[in-house]
Amino acid sequence: MRSPAVRMFRSLEGLFCVYKPAGVHWKLVRDTIETNLLKGVNATSAQPLPHEVRFLSNPNNKPEAAGGLALRAAAVPVLSKHPLVTGPEFQHIKVGVGHLLDASSSGVFVLAVGNGNRTLNDLYRTRTTREYTLECEFGTATHDFTQMGRVVERSTYDHITLDKMERVISMLEGANQKALRMYSSVDMSSQEAYELAVKGLLGPDGKSVPILTGLRCIHFQPPNFTLEVQCLNETQKYLRKVVHEMGLELRSTAVCKGVRRTRDGPFTLQDALTRHHWTAADVMQAIQQYRSKKRSKKGSRTLTDKAVLQTSEETLSLSGKRS
Repeated sequence: MRSPAVRMFRSLEGLFCVYKPAGVHWKLVRDTIETNLLKGVNATSAQPLPHEVRFLSNPNNKPEAAGGLALRAAAVPVLSKHPLVTGPEFQHIKVGVGHLLDASSSGVFVLAVGNGNRTLNDLYRTRTTREYTLECEFGTATHDFTQMGRVVERSTYDHITLDKMERVISMLEGANQKALRMYSSVDMSSQEAYELAVKGLLGPDGKSVPILTGLRCIHFQPPNFTLEVQCLNETQKYLRKVVHEMGLELRSTAVCKGVRRTRDGPFTLQDALTRHHWTAADVMQAIQQYRSKKRSKKGSRTLTDKAVLQTSEETLSLSGKRS
């Protein structure tokens, strides 16, 4: 029979995501959640102690009574099984991490508990894209492409217009689409490539260079501008370098002031748990919500496939009658 702690741990196995604040290392986030999960699991009500039969002396027995010492059988708890003796039932809970965020970045950070680590590996094999919002500023270049880095150049930006920005974005999109086709193992002229592109699954197999699958400017008010990026195999440093190179293409300089991940595969900001909700109960609820969402998607996909199959059969039967 499973203990309440084991049953709770089983319900915690799966995927969830949190919101990682800027300025906090991802290891601190993971360690904090591991500690909170351990506290929650071990705080469940313990099973009653097992009992064993022992022969105890009868308290009413008088030493001077004839016949010697009288004993009685009694069931007593096994104190060696007490939690104060054995310690907590769970000593460690491993929390796996998804695509990393560096210390100065914020946003959606995917984590896994127990068997969820296997699901996490499967998720990243399906060419999942991630989405970022980049807060940028013209006029400055730093040695590490961040706002806190050492300034190496300052420049003017009055000549930059939204039209010029859009042309640079189009050039970058074209170069990355070419890289996407080059690293993909699918023939671009095949039906398979078309179906993968419709589902958003067209991409490189395994490791490749970082690839931007989408890029647009959602706010432009010089010197400040905001970019929305969809990408594969990226790092936050690479995204900051892209901003730096865009500034150079515009005959100026640019620095990335902030990187925020808004989506990682199926996980969005709406799914992310903030710091005050990194508890075992909230994590369990988030995992259950992800499971139910995944089941509903599978169900809707099955219904769609059945409808397509039925339509195809009807078309074939009609063509057969006409002939």
